[in-house]
Parts: sequence; C-alpha cells; structure tokens
Amino acid sequence: MAEIILPEGAPEEVVTNALVREIDLSAFGATGTLSLITLDNGQDHNRPNTFGPKSVMALNEAITIAEKSASVAIAITGKPFIFAAGADLSGLAFLQDRSHALAIGKLGHDVFRRLGENKKPTFAFINGLALGGGLEVGLHCNYRTVATTAFTALPECFLGLVPGWGGATILPKLIGPENAVQVIILNALNNNTMMRAKDALALGVADAVYEPADFLEKSISFAAKIISGKTNIARKDFTNEEAAWNTAIATGKAAVAKKYGGADIASPARALELIAAARINTLGAGFDAEDQALADLTMSNPLRASLYAFNLIQKKRKKVEGAPKSALARKVAKVGVVGAGLMASQLALIMVRNLKVPVVMTDLDQERVNKGVAWVHAELEKLVAKKRMSAESARRLALLVTGSVDQNVFANADFVIEAIFEELSLKQELFKKLETIVSSECVLATNTSSLSVEKMTIGLKNPERVIGFHFFNPVAIMPLLEVARTSTTDDATTATAINVGKELKKTMIICKDAPGFVVNRLLTRFMGEVTDAMDEGTAPDVADNAMKSLGFPMSPFQLLGLVGPGVALHVAQTLNTNLGPRYRISPTMQRLVKDGVKTFYIKKDDGTFGANPAALALIEKGSKPSTAEQVRMRALTALAEEARMMLDEGVVSSPAEIDLCMLLGAGWPMHLGGILPYLDREGVSESVTGKRFHPAGVASLA
Repeated sequence: MAEIILPEGAPEEVVTNALVREIDLSAFGATGTLSLITLDNGQDHNRPNTFGPKSVMALNEAITIAEKSASVAIAITGKPFIFAAGADLSGLAFLQDRSHALAIGKLGHDVFRRLGENKKPTFAFINGLALGGGLEVGLHCNYRTVATTAFTALPECFLGLVPGWGGATILPKLIGPENAVQVIILNALNNNTMMRAKDALALGVADAVYEPADFLEKSISFAAKIISGKTNIARKDFTNEEAAWNTAIATGKAAVAKKYGGADIASPARALELIAAARINTLGAGFDAEDQALADLTMSNPLRASLYAFNLIQKKRKKVEGAPKSALARKVAKVGVVGAGLMASQLALIMVRNLKVPVVMTDLDQERVNKGVAWVHAELEKLVAKKRMSAESARRLALLVTGSVDQNVFANADFVIEAIFEELSLKQELFKKLETIVSSECVLATNTSSLSVEKMTIGLKNPERVIGFHFFNPVAIMPLLEVARTSTTDDATTATAINVGKELKKTMIICKDAPGFVVNRLLTRFMGEVTDAMDEGTAPDVADNAMKSLGFPMSPFQLLGLVGPGVALHVAQTLNTNLGPRYRISPTMQRLVKDGVKTFYIKKDDGTFGANPAALALIEKGSKPSTAEQVRMRALTALAEEARMMLDEGVVSSPAEIDLCMLLGAGWPMHLGGILPYLDREGVSESVTGKRFHPAGVASLA
C-alpha cells in the first residue's frame, strides 16, 4: 500500500497507534490466545482516536502482526471511553486532486476489509464513542460488543459525505435496509442523532452489550464462546426482500425531501444509491462504489461548506469570542424570571435543569404564576416519563421552582431575566423597579428580540449590570444564545452572563446592542424582501419557493406561520423605526395581524398542506410581479448588504460569527456552510459590496 501524503497546508495528523497484545483464553473457556489490538492516540479523553492515512497504516501493521501470531482470533478495542471517532477530516478541505481523495477512500477499504475477510474470526469490542469510520471498523469485524455507555453513529450525511469505508454496503446487508436507512439517513439528518447501546443492540448493529466496569472481560468471554462454539450468532439474509428495500429507500427519500425542502442534496442521495445497490452488490463492488462516491463528494463545495460549518460550530461552542476572563464572573445562587408565559416558563425550566439553583417566577396575577410554575413541573415529569431524568431528580428540581406576584422575592437573586411583553416603556419601568429591590451586583438580563437594551437602562443607577440575553424558541432545543452588551455593560456582568450560558450548554456570540442583534436583523431583512415581492404582485407560491434550491427545511411563509405574523410584524416595525425604510412594513402582514390570520398554509382533508384562502384574500394586489430568480437574487442581495453594514458597524467582530448565528439561530443549512461563504461562492458578495466576506477557499474549492 502506497503511503499517502496530505497536501501542503493540511494540519499534521495526530496518529492513532494500534498496539497488539496476546490474551490467554484458557481462563475464559477456550483454547489459545486472542490478538487484541488497542487503538490509542496517546492524547487525553478530549482528543478521540481518529483515522488519518498514518493511523490507517498503523492499524494495517497491527493486523499483519495479529495474523502472523499463533492466536486463534483477532479483536480490536479503543483507549478508555473512546473506540474511534472516525476519519480525521482536518485535511479533507486541503485536497485539490480527486485521485488523492479516491486513494484515501481505497486505503480505508483495503485495510478495514482485512478484518472482515480474515481467516481468523474477528471481534470489535466497542468500549466507547464510535462514529463514522470508527463504527465502520467494527462493522467489518465478524462480531461486535458495545459498552452500555458507548454512543455510535454514522454521521457522514450530516457532514456532506457518505459512510465510505464500508458502512453504506455492510450495514444494509447486516441489519436490513429499513434499519440501515434509519442509521445512515434518518439519524444523521436529525441533528446527527447517535445510537445508545440498547439501540445498537435492538437494530442488530451490536451482538452483545455489557457494562463498562467489566466490559473487556465480558467481551473476551463472549469471543471465547464464539470461538469454542458454545455461542452462535445467526445472520439473516435480506437479499430477496426487494419490497422491503424499495420501501426503505422511499422512506429515506421522503426524509431527505422534508429536511431540505425538496432541494437536490448530493450526499444523502448518493448514500441511498449505495444502500439500494447493497442488496445485490458484492462487498467488493459496494466498496468500489463507495470509493467513487466519497471522491466525488470530497471534491465538492457542499462538503467544504459543511466542514467549515461543523468546525466553526465546534470551535465557537468551546470559546466565546471577546468574552472577559471567567474569573470576573459572579456566583449565581438564585435566579429570577420576570413573567410566567410560555417563553418565561421555558427559561425557568432550562435554568433549574442546568444551574440547579432556586428559580422564582413572577407575573401580574397568581393565576398566571401558578400556570407557569405548573408548566415547569409538568415538563420535569415528562422527562421522567421519557427516562431522561430520575423521579428523585425531578422532585428535587421541582422544589426549586416557585412563583409569586411580589417582585420583592428577587431581593437575594443574583441573576434576573425578563421575558415580558415587547414594549420598551414596560421594560424600562420594570428595570427601574427591580433596581430598588435587587443588590447592585445582581445581573439584569432581557430576552428582547429586537429592542434596544441600552434604552432600557435610561435612568438606572447601575446600567453597567444590564445585558441582552436573547434565546431562540424553543429554548431547550435551539443552541444559539445572543449576548448583547451595551456601551455601559461591564466585564463582570458579561462574564457572569457567559458563565450562565455555558452552564445552559448554549453556543454564544457577544454582539453589540444593535436593533435585532444578528439573527432577527438578517432574517427580517431576508423575509421582508420575499413578502415585498409578493406585495408587488409576485404570485405567493413563486415568492415562497424562490429559495427552494438552497435546501431550507421550511419555506419563508412556513417559517412565518411558525413565528407568527404578529411577532414578525412587531420586529419589522422595530427595525423600520431604528434602521430605516429598507425594513418595509408589509400591508399584507398588517392585514393578517388585524384579522387574526396566523398562517399562509392550512392542513387539508387529505392530510396535505395547501394555501390558506383567508391569507390569500388579504394579500396586497401589486402590479409588478417578479420571477423566482429575481426574488432569489433580491433576497441574497439584501443579505449581503445587511451583513456588510453589520460588520462595518461592529455588531459582531467577524464574518464567522454571522455564519454561526445563521446556522444555529436561523437554520441556515450546513451544506451551504453559513450565509457568507454561500454569498461568496455565488459571487453576490463582490457584486453587491465590492469584496468577499471570507478569503478565497473558505468553504469552497478555490
């Protein structure tokens, strides 16, 4: 096998070594020894084992040693808590030659298949995290055990690839097409859902599951029983179940269409082709097809874009740009939530679940307070029912959540967040009152989506402890948190807010206190161009589907129905007042809100969704229609203009932060790599603003 040298500029590979030792099987009821290969990159647990070219060659050498030994079987396991996290993707973005990409795919197949085609029985003892190529190593083995604490997945379609080291071919043959589509397509596209050990066992990916305390001993005992003939694992042949394969592929296609709004996305489409072909393909033919698919996708912009987006999210999750030293943060031992509506209740729930401190809610009357507290308690009970929390933990947390109509309960709070009606005067009045109750060091946070945080501090004695803390709905699911500093917010307040955000497991950006912050400012401008085109006479379906090719999970008008016309109109009005007439107020939106029409689409008798006649009747009757392409370019142009203004104004410190916000706060598709790389690739950035947002080559082949 020829050595593969990564291109110049690619990061140096952290080599995962493959260490071989012989295990005497006599104590386990079998004769002979077991060659145990242990994967270990010599790093701590924060750096999982990965497979770059040198690591694959190290495994190849270990397999040769095991084959030449007198052992009766070969097994592979990982360092403590980690099996292998798959291919080392850090160098892929540097590949410029398809033949190089093809060679990497072939190298993995050539080495891994030695485990599946070995004369000795082979075992994978999956003792911890096993993703992508890590799980594929296990699939090449004849048998697999999994630790109860291990998570496994084939996340390649989430990243713009396919399981290209055997997974797309072996898995359908092993567990059947329906289960394979679940693992390769449905799980990957559902925010990269991973399998717990019990799931892997139920689907047929694992043959046995053991507790971690004695996992290796139990796994060796399992291997000994297989070797001695005391245990036999039957494998089902799915080849002749053609109807099941057709149904599974149709299920996968439907899921892809729903995820990407009907757009043609290469990686899941290629994965489904490989799964379908696995029914009649030999393993060799399937591996060859995987090589070709992997090479094609590696040399595509969607992969580069996905890798950029993935790496950006991972980096920003760990470090918040511009955050003060965490040592400045004050301890938060009690939280106050002003409001007891749905948003406030969600905030109370996430605070108590993650901070595990007393959380007190207030509202105008006891009925509302009781309703909010009851909602939190009910959500905790649901978590118990779903076995995501013990009953005792839920009871303990429920006791920490209380309510009152008297805001004096905030007197000893360290962090108070408001989620009341979006009206500046109400929030100003609230903060003035709170200042007379809480200590001078208590952080006062606002969950406003578009109002000026600085204006909320007018007349306060301690404006330095007020900060924007903008969550996205639903709070528990949406990962982004916009932290908005005013001109007076001090470092201690910011550091405290950032520490709270980290405890809540949110990915954060620190932004300037500017209208709409980042996501709402861009999203409102984008949505406004689409609704304006409709108001001017463009057919609603033409305007709504103009962006379909980008692969959004829902169209602009579907999103409008989710957000609600009232909220969208309020944000548009706020931005119109603060940023000017480019944020136009749609007469159609005004009519929808006035008449209480909440959506452009309604469910029909046959279960499908169609245009809402009530909404259609309220549309402005313009006489200047646009084509779909004109609407698309109009929206993209507006995004480029607004993003450039935001950077010039210092709303955020870098283009990457805008990309992060749109990926995590607005659902901008991963395969586009964020909003700004897409505008760069399409040439919109330069044509509109005179320059790119990112250097050439970021998230693209260039």
